[in-house]
Amino acid sequence: MYQGELVMEKPAIDRVRILVVEDSEDQAGLLRRYFEKAGCDVTVVESAEEAITAYEREHHDLAVIDLQLPGMDGWQLASKLKSERPACAIAITSVLDASDFPIADATLPKPFTGAQVRQVLVSTVPRWAAL
Repeated sequence: MYQGELVMEKPAIDRVRILVVEDSEDQAGLLRRYFEKAGCDVTVVESAEEAITAYEREHHDLAVIDLQLPGMDGWQLASKLKSERPACAIAITSVLDASDFPIADATLPKPFTGAQVRQVLVSTVPRWAAL
């Protein structure tokens, strides 16, 4: 391995990996709790820039992206992630009207429930239901 080379970790075979991109500590904590309760490994970051670093280092099955982020916004991040990691499903979460959301694999309008989080898993990561 060369100095400075990024190495993408291989995912655990039996765990679904979730990347949560949310700048609200309360919302990020709630998403973490719901996904961990569903048996997922969760990485939480506060900005799109941190998300890019995270997905360059690790495989994620699903990215949950808030639209209103500091710096690069969620629309830009969703587009970049979809072009660079097409196998990673994207769910958009926001307080904005769902009609304003970019095209994604799933939506999770705020406020959300644990049942809605599980439904996003079922619809975007089919192997989750089989675990």
